[in-house]
Amino acid sequence: MAVVLGVLVAVGTGQDASGVGERAQKVMPESHPTRSVTPAAGAEWVGTWSAAPTGPEPGTEAGLPDRSLRNVVHTSVGGGSVRVELSNQYGGRPVRFTNVTVALSVGGGPGAVPGSMRRLTFGEGTSVLVPPGERVLSDPVRLEVAADSDLLVTVYAPEASGSVTYHRMAQQISYVASGDAAGEESGASFTGVAEVWRYVSSVQVLSQSAEGSIAVLGDSLTDGITSMVGANRRWTDLLAERLRTEADAPQLAVLNQGISGNRLLLDGDLTRQYNGASGLRRLGLDVVQQAGLRTVVLQLGINDITAPPQQTDPAAIVAAMRQVTAEAHAAGLWVVGATLAPFGGHHTYTPERERVRQLVNAEIRSGGVFDAVLDFDAALRDPAFPQSLLPAYDSGDGLHPSDAGYAAMARAVSLADLVRDTEEQAL
Repeated sequence: MAVVLGVLVAVGTGQDASGVGERAQKVMPESHPTRSVTPAAGAEWVGTWSAAPTGPEPGTEAGLPDRSLRNVVHTSVGGGSVRVELSNQYGGRPVRFTNVTVALSVGGGPGAVPGSMRRLTFGEGTSVLVPPGERVLSDPVRLEVAADSDLLVTVYAPEASGSVTYHRMAQQISYVASGDAAGEESGASFTGVAEVWRYVSSVQVLSQSAEGSIAVLGDSLTDGITSMVGANRRWTDLLAERLRTEADAPQLAVLNQGISGNRLLLDGDLTRQYNGASGLRRLGLDVVQQAGLRTVVLQLGINDITAPPQQTDPAAIVAAMRQVTAEAHAAGLWVVGATLAPFGGHHTYTPERERVRQLVNAEIRSGGVFDAVLDFDAALRDPAFPQSLLPAYDSGDGLHPSDAGYAAMARAVSLADLVRDTEEQAL
């Protein structure tokens, strides 16, 4: 745990969500009566949706003042109460939100189900100032949220601030309105659209049925950048569907912490900040604080091989994977690791880089790196040309899967491997 805590201190934004919230909330609370939420017997807070902040949004150096940003997010599990986390991780200045709401979406659009709109408070105040590099967790609010449903999280900041912290490749349409329309049910004012998520980084529900959550620390294959927009066909979405519907499946939420272009060993550079911090740093930054977390799935490494500066030593990649496992174990988490998927048709392919991928995969399959292995390479490759994706699974660039490929990835997951065996744990 000391190692993990060291990572959290180093990045400056990975503190426990409730602790960060308390510190940020003390900056500018406004008196506002709020109903307390009394947990039902056996209910626990669990993350139902998340998106890792990818960087400062270009062109928003002064923030997006006097605009309402309505984010559409999709749940993996349901519950009877909600709380929302907002992030100013990449803002250079404090941002003050004076109206933040959550509601059930009508069909994934900007309109809210009548009667479902809830105004969120922070330390019982309706206004909250979030310092740069910080995140804040709202107070709970009663709202019956179903699994596999769309929520609207709307934020309004009246004043200029620093750059907007955003998730770049959302594969989901969200909405923008001028002025303070955060509480508007009809959605009529939300005429602007954006295929990004802004400021919102996680949604938690108070659930009596969920047994915890899984967080997937990944790159574009987890981010799902070639999946159909608005259809929730990332492999993590399809895994959540299996966990909801298959007999004897563990009742787990799935939290997607994929960032396109993300690397295991190196941060995104100044020209590609949207690739995020390294996977080694993001374990503490984006993963270990997730509510109800039981398992980490690591799906990283191919960008270390293909993106400049290329990592040519497979041992360095495997050593970093082992470090993630050790730090996750120190936090009491189970770790599942994915083999590196084929990229033979991609413009970055060379025989030498393929050799590195194969050596990394051989180490993963041999055991001793992760608690369990998820073999995406075997699930996606063309048997006739194993360095390449099966044509039906190729989106067209030789690296990223089609919707059919993402479905194959979800099918390849052994649900039993997602949690530690209880008998083994007792020993």
